[in-house]
Amino acid sequence: MKKMHMANCVTLVQLSISCDHLIDKDISSKSDPLCVLLQDVGGGNWAELGRTERVRNCSNPEFSRTLQLEYHFETVQKLRFGIYDIDNKTPELGDDDFLGGAECSLGQIVSSQMLTLPLMLKPGKPAGKGTITVSAQELKDSRIVTMEVEARNLDKKDFLGKSDPFLEFFRQGDGKWHLVYRSEVIKNNLNPTWKRFSVPFQHFCGGDPSTPIQVRCSDHDSDGSHDLIGIFHTSLAQLQAVPAEFECIHPEKQQKKKSYKNSGTICVKICQVETEYSFLDYVMGGCQINFTVGVDFTGSNGDPSSPDSLHYLSPTGVNEYLTALWSVGSVVQDYDSDKLFPAFGFGAQVPPDWQVSHEFPLNFNPNNPYCAGIQGIVDAYRQALPQQYFVLLLLTDGAVTDVAATCEAVVHASKLPMSVIIVGVGGADFEAMEQLDADGGPLRTRSGEASARDIVQFVPYRKFQNAPREALAQTVLAEVPTQVVSYFKAQGWAPFKMPPSPAKGPVQTPQV
Repeated sequence: MKKMHMANCVTLVQLSISCDHLIDKDISSKSDPLCVLLQDVGGGNWAELGRTERVRNCSNPEFSRTLQLEYHFETVQKLRFGIYDIDNKTPELGDDDFLGGAECSLGQIVSSQMLTLPLMLKPGKPAGKGTITVSAQELKDSRIVTMEVEARNLDKKDFLGKSDPFLEFFRQGDGKWHLVYRSEVIKNNLNPTWKRFSVPFQHFCGGDPSTPIQVRCSDHDSDGSHDLIGIFHTSLAQLQAVPAEFECIHPEKQQKKKSYKNSGTICVKICQVETEYSFLDYVMGGCQINFTVGVDFTGSNGDPSSPDSLHYLSPTGVNEYLTALWSVGSVVQDYDSDKLFPAFGFGAQVPPDWQVSHEFPLNFNPNNPYCAGIQGIVDAYRQALPQQYFVLLLLTDGAVTDVAATCEAVVHASKLPMSVIIVGVGGADFEAMEQLDADGGPLRTRSGEASARDIVQFVPYRKFQNAPREALAQTVLAEVPTQVVSYFKAQGWAPFKMPPSPAKGPVQTPQV
């Protein structure tokens, strides 16, 4: 039996993206660009890794939302950047105008620190004079800067109203000001309170709390010609001295008017550096991912001795059930220590009375249902530790017969430390199963109670019949890390073993 190992995460890098001279697709205004990042996953396929925010009416956008991905030195990681003019609220990009794209490797970006490429509409056809600039920054710690900011007595900028203020925070570096955060716009308000926000510590100040920070307060205009209300300069160290107040100064007004005092006051109510725990923090902190298998033996599978049965073993000793089990189990087993997997079957007639059983151990040992290897789930997590999480893999060829009751069970299970992975084997209609995935919104019980978390991931196996074995695992396990973190975050629990505290002061980039 071949064991498939998960690749080690070398480090995380954060990509900051800006564009210049984008072509205009809108008739009466400039484009509303958004950047999409994709990675080559082999076989001519590309997987989306993330998107920036949309910047309205701008030909030279500097996106504040950064994109993160793993960096592996030993692998060529081919990336594709696509710029789109977004004019609707649908997530699909097929109905949006393509403003140009560029391809490169992550190694090129990190070795250059800042890479500028021409945007192309298609090979050999440039997108006008458009360019994209990408810079990389290694994420060396999991600290975040959390802030809550308000303002008082801002200048009135609108002729028929007050002002529509928003804030932008810039970090100084390489002789330039780099955008690190842009707040929401608060309409018609001279005394706004913006939503609390969080920014990665490294991105906010480059790892040095004394790094100069520029804060700009502007009046938002729908055509993109925002009016400056005022600016001030500070640092993270000064921002942390809450409550902190800063005069918002408009440079031109200050020079022209001797009686000028300020254009308002910016008040920092909260500014604190916190640790944001990740999936790996919990795993490396001692949390075990306990994996349980449930296999469908109902009559719809057919007689296991018949070649037409989904349980029939081919001459090579495999079938769809086993292939799915090996694909997922070989990944999850690395997160447990004793490799003892409890495995159960349902829907079969079992001895000694040959009655249909809806839960029986696959090894027919009710006192010890654990199986060695990937036929079961590891239950080696020490009982004294408070943190456990369970992943239930259900392999089935049939549809849900009582959708309401199943939704009720899933909603109740969403409060427990567990995720449910369903692999639909065979050619049945799995529409009811797809409803459990809750991609269109949270599941609800008959009484209207919504699920606390999205814990179900469903995929039909037929989509992966001709794909590499690891493709199924990557798909069904993609949401598990987020589900693990969401459960522990909802409980307010930190990892049992705390991650090491990051070093204080500026973070130095190691020399290669």
